[in-house]
Amino acid sequence: MLEVVIVNIELKQAFEVLCEAAKDASKALLEIVENGFEKSFKANDDPVTTGDLTVNTILQNRLFEAFPEIGWLSEETMDNPERLTKNLVWIVDPIDGTKEFVEGIPEYAISVALVKNGNPVIGLILNPLTDELYTAIKGMGAFLNGESITVTENPTDNPVLLASRSETKRGEWEQFKGSAEIIPTGSIAYKLALVAAGKADGTFSLGPKNEWDIAAGHLLIEEAGGKVSDKYGQGFKYNQEKTLVNSIVGTSSIASQTIFNLIENSRN
Repeated sequence: MLEVVIVNIELKQAFEVLCEAAKDASKALLEIVENGFEKSFKANDDPVTTGDLTVNTILQNRLFEAFPEIGWLSEETMDNPERLTKNLVWIVDPIDGTKEFVEGIPEYAISVALVKNGNPVIGLILNPLTDELYTAIKGMGAFLNGESITVTENPTDNPVLLASRSETKRGEWEQFKGSAEIIPTGSIAYKLALVAAGKADGTFSLGPKNEWDIAAGHLLIEEAGGKVSDKYGQGFKYNQEKTLVNSIVGTSSIASQTIFNLIENSRN
């Protein structure tokens, strides 16, 4: 019992530092939105902005200052393989949904997870424009702005699914429209948070995602009573050498089988 208490106290300290750092990063990002930002493109044509880099710097500086022994994996930092030797690692996406950020669509988020031995133990997803702060600590539930949240518990044969805007534009969700209500939404991290809060029955992306896209949302959904896996029903282990996973499916528990049936039918 004593060991559990000590772990929870340590997690609480890390959680408090993370929340303050994320709030400060969010304020800085809103100032950048107001004053304008520069945009460039990575080798894969994904956009990166001064907003992404500013948030990354604030989070990295604050979290390293408080916890220099914890490893670091971020979309906007050159990867250091030393993280693979660490039991505790921050996994960070400074702005998940940069395309929405650039277009002024309020569906992007700061996403940070702390993983211990490959499993998320702290998750934070913060939408700066809507002031939605989703948080979770392993074994302690999920919260939106301090209020407890749970996945939807309503059985349905016509689930509400949050779909990637890009995937929707490419026609990848057409096959599901007769069997589900499809709502195009930005950031995958934000979509996972919305599922955790019971705003939809589920979300999925059947193509590759990076660990930083999903780690925080993974914990949020599980702590809210839902289920998270890849499209084959397999779980995730984070802080891997190769950070890409094959897919992500996040659902309420009650809608999980219905949604997986849709995915299975799409492969036939």
